[in-house]
Amino acid sequence: MKHSHPSKAITLGADLRALRKARGLNLAELAETLDRSVGWLSQVERDLSEPSITDLRHMAKALNVSVSSLFRQAASAADEQGFIVRAASRRPIGSHEAGLTEELLSPDLTDDFEVVHSTFEPNSTIIEPVSRPTQEVGYVVSGKLDLWIAGTNFTLNVGDSFRIRGEPFRWMNPYSTPAVVIWVIAPPVY
Repeated sequence: MKHSHPSKAITLGADLRALRKARGLNLAELAETLDRSVGWLSQVERDLSEPSITDLRHMAKALNVSVSSLFRQAASAADEQGFIVRAASRRPIGSHEAGLTEELLSPDLTDDFEVVHSTFEPNSTIIEPVSRPTQEVGYVVSGKLDLWIAGTNFTLNVGDSFRIRGEPFRWMNPYSTPAVVIWVIAPPVY
């Protein structure tokens, strides 16, 4: 079945604009951080100019995302862009903490939320709590995961879900199998 969509495919520029806005930055603030002009950044966000690899590295650092998250894994079919994300086309995202692999399930970062597929490898953990100005809901698809939210420890099993509303949290998978969690995060942070 073919779908038509009046707008052009979501692009690097649209994702950069969404990330900038999610972090509460205006064009001038990000341009200053990047030591670039507002005009140049505006052109990049409108896909009128293509940033160099060095520019992408600086943008990723300023927006606190991985450089790889700014690249598409594989091109989507034209009639699927903005609608469908094939398993082989997922973009890697996140901080890539030891033992954590995250992929974007949403077609792009232009919605009010993002959906993330997280795999926590056996015996993996983060030590420092994470605190983000977000609302997040997660659902455990497989495995078990220990989660600390605002200082309280929870052990989550298959089918369990959770919510985090800006509270500090951290995770640990001390178990022998990977834990897979689907997260919905608003606003997008990756």
